[in-house]
Parts: sequence; C-alpha cells; structure tokens
Amino acid sequence: MRGLYLTTALACALLALAPIASAQTYPFQNPDLPAAQRIQNLLSLMTIDEKIDALSTNTAVPRLGVPSLGSSEGIHGVVQRGNEQRKLPPIHTTQFPQPPGMGETWDPGLVQKAAAVQGYEARYITQTNADYHHPVLMQWGPQSDLMRDPRWGRSEEVYGEDPFLNGTMASAYVKGLQGDDPNYWQAGALLKHFLANSNENGRGSSSSNFDEREFYEYYSVPFRMAFEDGGARALMASYNAWNGTPMAVNPILQSLVIDQWGADVISSDGGAVTNLVKLYKRYPTQEAAVAATLKAGINQYLDVYKDEMRAALKDGLVTEADIDAALARKFRVTLKLGLLDPPEHNPYARIGTGPEPWTTNADKAVAKQIALESITLLKNADHVLPLDRTKLRTVAVVGQLADSVHWDWYGGLPPYAITPLDGIKAALGPDVKVIYAESGDAAVEAAKGADAVIAVVGNDPTCGPNMAHDWIADGTKPCADPGDGREGRDRETLSLAQEGLVKQVLAVNPRTVMVLVSSFPYTIDWSQAHVPAILHMTHSSQEEGSAIAAVLFGDYNPGGHLTETWPASMAQLPPMMDYDIRHGRTYMYFDRGHWGKPLYPFGYGLSYTSFRYSHIRLDSPHMTKDGAITISLDVTNTGQMAGDATPQLYVRHMKSAVSRPTLELEGFERIHLGPGETKTVVIPLKAAQLAYWNADSHAFVVETEPVKLMVGASSADIRLSATLEVR
Repeated sequence: MRGLYLTTALACALLALAPIASAQTYPFQNPDLPAAQRIQNLLSLMTIDEKIDALSTNTAVPRLGVPSLGSSEGIHGVVQRGNEQRKLPPIHTTQFPQPPGMGETWDPGLVQKAAAVQGYEARYITQTNADYHHPVLMQWGPQSDLMRDPRWGRSEEVYGEDPFLNGTMASAYVKGLQGDDPNYWQAGALLKHFLANSNENGRGSSSSNFDEREFYEYYSVPFRMAFEDGGARALMASYNAWNGTPMAVNPILQSLVIDQWGADVISSDGGAVTNLVKLYKRYPTQEAAVAATLKAGINQYLDVYKDEMRAALKDGLVTEADIDAALARKFRVTLKLGLLDPPEHNPYARIGTGPEPWTTNADKAVAKQIALESITLLKNADHVLPLDRTKLRTVAVVGQLADSVHWDWYGGLPPYAITPLDGIKAALGPDVKVIYAESGDAAVEAAKGADAVIAVVGNDPTCGPNMAHDWIADGTKPCADPGDGREGRDRETLSLAQEGLVKQVLAVNPRTVMVLVSSFPYTIDWSQAHVPAILHMTHSSQEEGSAIAAVLFGDYNPGGHLTETWPASMAQLPPMMDYDIRHGRTYMYFDRGHWGKPLYPFGYGLSYTSFRYSHIRLDSPHMTKDGAITISLDVTNTGQMAGDATPQLYVRHMKSAVSRPTLELEGFERIHLGPGETKTVVIPLKAAQLAYWNADSHAFVVETEPVKLMVGASSADIRLSATLEVR
C-alpha cells in the first residue's frame, strides 16, 4: 500500500470520530441483542450515501453516533509519521525490528508480546484525550506473504520463506494485536497481501502462476493459519493476479476467504481497482471495476470508488442489498472492537489515560528483548566474539550505518533510536576510546591503530532519501544501489555494495567484525571466507544499537536463526517470475546437487556456546490420520555461557504417492539454557500438518505412510531422527 493512501485514510478517519452517545437509543446499541440483529438495525437506519461512505476506511456514521474503526499501517509498530496537509501530527510509537528480524527470533511468544504492545498503543491513540488522538484500531498487518525469492523488493516486510514459520508468526501477531478477551478485540489485524505477491516490477498487472496444490500447501498457508489459529478476520487483496485472474476480483475471495475462513473485511490495495481498468484492461470503466470488486467480496476501498458505486447502483450493476451484505460483514468488526457498546462492557475502553505507553519501561523492555533475540550470529571463527572489554583501549566503528537507525517504508517514528555507535560507546564507557568514521580513507585510518574494528554495513531500506515518493507507472524508479529494493522495485543484484569497506578495513586490521544491518539476504561470500565474525540484524528497531553492543561484548548471547535461504550467488535462483517453488525455490526444493551449497541454509544461526541434542522419543510410534503426537528430545548446553537453542522439527515423506518437498518445517521451540543445563523440549505434531492437497477431490489428504521426523539446529544440521507410521 502506498503511503499516500494511508494518510488519506487516516485523515478521513480523523474527521469521522464521533461519540457513541446520541439523543436517541437504537437497537444496534444494545449489546444484549444478537450481532446480526444489531447490524441489520444499523443498516436499516443508514442512507445509501452513508452506506457507500462506509465502504472506505472511514466506517463512521456520525448522524447515528457510530465511530470509525480508523486504520494504520502496522507490521512492526504503529505507523503515525504525520501529514501536514491533513493536519495529522506525527506520533512516536514503539518500533520493533523489520519482520524478517522478528522471524529470526524464532520466538512466537515474544512476537505476540510485541504485537500486544502495538495493539495497546493503537487503542491508546484512538481513545486518549491528547490533541493527536484519532482512530487507528484496524492495524494493517501482519504481512503474511512468503519470501520465495530474495530479490523481491518487499521481502523486508515478511517473516521468511517457510509457510509454517510465517503462519506461526502471523498467528502470534494477530493474537497480540487483538488481545485475549473472549468478547472484544484490543485492535483489529488486517493481513497483507493475499496472495502470492512477491514481485514488485510490473506487479500492478502481473500474474503469479502455479497450481492448486501450491496454492493450498504453500502460498495460502500463513493466511489460513492466521485466520484459523490466530483469529484474524480481515485481509487485503494483492495487486497481482493468480493464474490470470486479478486477486481483487478472484472468486477465491468468496469461496475460501469469506465462506470458509470467515473473513469480515476484505480490502482493496491502493490503486488496485484502477489497475483493473488501466493495466489489466479487464473492465472498460472504473464503475464496472468497482461493481465487480464489490461482488467479489471487497468491502473496503483504498481507491476512487464513491461516485462510481453510485453510478453502478443507478445502472443496476450492483444493488443496495449487495452493499448491505458487504457492510454487514464489516460492521462485525465494529462490534468486536466494542465501538457500539457501553464502555463498562469493554475492558479495552479504559485504555487512553495515564502516560503515553511508548514512554513506559514496559514497552521499552519488549522492544529491547525482541531486538536482542533477532540478532543472528553468522560466523565466529576462533571465538573472536564476544569482544573482551578488558583488552580494548581503542575501538574503530566504521560504516555508513554505524551512526544511524533507518526507518523503512512501513515503519513509524520511535520515541528514541539508539544507533550502533551510541550503543557501543555506552557499553564501553569512558575508558575506551571510540573512533568513528563513515567510510573511505578516514575509516581505513581509524582501523589501523584500533584494538578492534566494528564495520556496520548493509542497505538503505528506502532506496535513498529521495525515493519515498518517486513513483512511476506500476512501480518506482531503480534504486541508486542495485542491491537495494523496496515497495515498487525489486533488487537487481544480491551483492553488498558496502562490502568494499569491509575489505578495506580488514586489509589493515585483521581484528575486524562485520555487523550486517540489512533487510535482505546478501551474497557476502567474500566476507564469509575472510572476516573473522559476522552478525546480522534487520533495520528499524529503536533498540538497534543497544542490542548490537550487548551481543558484541558478551552481555547477551545471540540465538537468532535465519528464516530464508541465503544463496551463494544469483546463479542459484530460478527466474524471478517463476512462481513454481518446485523449481528449486526455498530450502524445501533447493537442489544442492544442481546448485551447490547455499551461503547460509534456512534455520542457520550460531551461538557463543554449544548444544547437544539427544534422546529423541515419540509418545506413540504411530498416528491416526486425524490424530496427533508429541516428539520429545533433550537439549544440553555443553558450553560455558548461558544461551538459547532452537530445536527445529522437519518431516520427510518416505512413500508419498505425490511429489513432496525434501524437508518441511513442522515445529520448533526456542529455549534458554544455563551452562551444563539440560531441558526436555516437547514439540507437538498433528496429522493434518502432513496432508497434501488433492486437486481432484479439492481436499487435503493424509496418507498412510512412514514419515521421517528429523530434529536439528538448522535445515542443514540434522542431529536426531525417528520414524512415524501414519495409519
């Protein structure tokens, strides 16, 4: 979604704030009545113009005292950067690492806590008496697409390449946003972007082509899990088509998303309806496109639609009953948020008083913890890390990212931002001299006499300071650095331009550590071969610098793991528009015999300590086709430092009647262990997780077969295995 549409939506929502109380009492205000009856009463009282207006992000009906849901981007924090034209002031909110970083925690419980912080802050902004208050209860997140190709410009917005991991994280995020009350939501989650939206160049009219099995077994899995396990009830249709049919009018919206998953809100993306006319050339007019999208299930428009909807109504392309049916679903969210109920009924109605939550220690602590857990140790030759403070007198901190924390296209304004340089200085104290140089000769000179060099390099997530609004037809102009990408522009290379600085400083000082702060995987083969130690972290965390410093100097033992395969070269990637993942995509189908080894495999991550996996056992050696088992194993910290291990459960189908992936992740758990400590990890597995989609019967099928269960520290580091018989 382009920022233009976001600010427009928020402005409309600001104007729409209205008190629930009104001079007259209506049945729709009675919480004791059934939801359907309340909504029917509300619709019966609305004029047709009010109904058409409510199909926007502004769901208010001021005449009847109905407030708006409001909306805000929200994939790693509430986004309220402000808009002078619309008189929306900027609001500082807690900002977490980009979603790949949250994924690298492999800690859905912590991700849920982060989302709970975000949901609370959204409710606070909506209900506070401060001047900036306006409705932002519908949070546009989590981003539930899959990173099938690291060249995708928006892969910075998703958790990773695996459907189970992404679905687990998306479910956790939904639960955190919406809260745990049985009757009301704290905030609403709107998933993006359904479906298979992983190319930016030409996205407004491109088609993602793949078969029904891949739809149900791969691309739709995170969305399904977020709905069925997480409780989501809203999503945004993507720009692209699936097998030639644009998602904004794809029949799957009705047959699956609404009829089976129970979606209440299905939103168009900004400009997507116009694309149906101008780019897809599927409809002759905007009026016809608006009518088609409404009938397909769209009931929230981020596009030009009001006059066209009125014209479509007049011309008989849609009926008032069609509009009522669309709004009936949408107003169910209004009820779930408690916006039509007495405040004493809704536990979240009390939020809005007291200190701004983003200033509290509680919110800061969650931001700090998720930043720490997101850091992944990629290399640590000869135990270079952690650095020993007692042996340091002079430290050189170099690199274009050393003294900044970069926001991304879907990040907000943090209440504070600790840069790597600031974090390192604070951690070392006044007795250690810290020399900072951004690049070039100054960086080389700083490195020469230092006891250690910390090179902080990576990418610019906005493609440069002038890229934010640099839109052209169906995308953006190329990034200044071809290794960068963002919404509207795919990456042209996976090479890291700033790796050149690392080479320069390493040449004059072998005690160099590389800190890669990046939104994407990079082919840093040279650095992996020559640099003693490498850390990875994603952008946009307000605690970026403090977390990096804690890991560098041993105050925290890194335990992150990668959530995507990092290729060793571009030659290991299929063509960008090949959406058939069986053609070598992701760890599930990566052919080492053909491609060779990747630079880093899926699930990879090192630690300052070591772990032993032992004693795998199943609570039953067999499982019925509708049953479940648990897999247990012991994990021992065999090193001298406390740390986190993440056992990962993979499955392999031994005698399937259809082609299956080489490996499939089906469970994991991150645990903390002291030196010498052993813990038993129990991972559940349902038979339904082993099913494949039968395209003939249009249903999932669990086969009678032996299944190999494998537990490892990554997809390429399997430590234990057992066989399960499915009967």
